[in-house]
Amino acid sequence: MADGISPHAKSSKTGRHILVAACCIVFMGIGFWLVFRRAEEPTKQPEGALSPGIEERRPVPSEKVIDYGKLTEKADKALTALMEERKAPYGVDKSIDMIVRPDESIKIGKETVRMQKILDEVRLKQGEILETDLKAEIRPKEQDAFGVHVVQAGENIWDIHFNLLSEYYDHKGIHLSPLADEPDRLGYSTGVGKILKFSENMVHIYNIRKRILDTDLHLIYPLSKIVVYNMGRVFALLDRIDYKDVNRIEFDGETLWLPAVQ
Repeated sequence: MADGISPHAKSSKTGRHILVAACCIVFMGIGFWLVFRRAEEPTKQPEGALSPGIEERRPVPSEKVIDYGKLTEKADKALTALMEERKAPYGVDKSIDMIVRPDESIKIGKETVRMQKILDEVRLKQGEILETDLKAEIRPKEQDAFGVHVVQAGENIWDIHFNLLSEYYDHKGIHLSPLADEPDRLGYSTGVGKILKFSENMVHIYNIRKRILDTDLHLIYPLSKIVVYNMGRVFALLDRIDYKDVNRIEFDGETLWLPAVQ
């Protein structure tokens, strides 16, 4: 007698097959859903990584920030005393707002800019190749002090330079006439005028809003541009000039020629 399967057994076996198939479909669906969900999630960057196009802005220790607002309002006595101490050797006060070290930052209004960033911009403009020193952020040759004048509405670069020169000579007991930089009766530049013309090549204008070097002082927004002096370079030049020989100075548009030492 042939073996046979009852209709009930067949129905039970078919039901199990359908249940297994349904479970497989469910598990496959869940698997595909998890894979697609993971693919759509944004890739997490390592801590401290920057998104493309975003400039790194490292936090600056508060003691390394020279805040122009606190200086003008005399709200920080320690900071005011520090600036007075730094200005004293140069004999300047009003013509320079701040004297800053390369490892410090300046804060003007809402903007805070690292001095090293400004120096790097200057070096790029001058065609120097930047070399990152991983052992020390401050390069040995940049250990100088930098004078910062915050440009006010209506100022021009000539007057800014003249005010600095006037304070320098006042400190030496020499009073400059307000007309000392005006051409003589024959239209020739005075020695002071030649110094001022040459000094235009020794300073840099920086736009703190756009964070770039600038050349135009006519378009001024409040607290937007600064004039940066390398105090070492500027005062090394001035110290070499004997004022009694100032009108013997020659300037050919590029080089300032000083009288030979007698």
